[in-house]
Amino acid sequence: MRVVPLSPPSDVSRRGIPEATVARLPIYHRVLSHLAERGVATVSSEELAAASGVTSAKLRKDLSHLGSYGTRGVGYDTEYLVYQIARELGLTQDWRVVIVGVGNLGHALANYGGFASRGFRVVGLVDADPLRVGERIPAGRDGELIEVRPLVELETVVLDGEASIGVIATPASAAQAVCDRLVSAGVTSILNFAPAVLSTPAGVDVRKVDLATELQILAFHEQRKHPEVRA
Repeated sequence: MRVVPLSPPSDVSRRGIPEATVARLPIYHRVLSHLAERGVATVSSEELAAASGVTSAKLRKDLSHLGSYGTRGVGYDTEYLVYQIARELGLTQDWRVVIVGVGNLGHALANYGGFASRGFRVVGLVDADPLRVGERIPAGRDGELIEVRPLVELETVVLDGEASIGVIATPASAAQAVCDRLVSAGVTSILNFAPAVLSTPAGVDVRKVDLATELQILAFHEQRKHPEVRA
């Protein structure tokens, strides 16, 4: 799944952490979290790099931006590094999220249990389909049921939930209008799953998840593995 930055560099990059490093921090955090769950107290840069799919030199450079250099001959303290990365990514805070578009993709996103453990709280679900409106989905903390609200109530859902992040999982034709309304309601960060390029004012960060492009890239590699298919 490729996430494409579409807006100006974030505060993190302005503070001196390259955007490419920021993109790798969630990978390190996931790997380290799994190690911590298994009771692994320390990890070497070589082990962490191999599990993360990068070189040890790149890993050490990335972590040096956080002020973390590990201990020679010992490595990195796993739990402390998990906390350090989580704090840098903002995962130690409670981020409130509204999902717009509760079709198959939006429904799956709403049901994803990994949001809560990473500091994201779904506080609202919105859809334009009358058949979806009123449906109750276990998208909140501890399986709390959240009712799908009509699109006309989008601003109210954002304001009542004090959401700062909006997820757009609508058709492309509706994405820009939804984006505009989210921004007007006070949302300052948007994750866009719609196959559309969004225009936003300065100060609003947009990330695009392009599933179709990723599948096309995989198809390219598959074709190279099997030249007889291409012929």
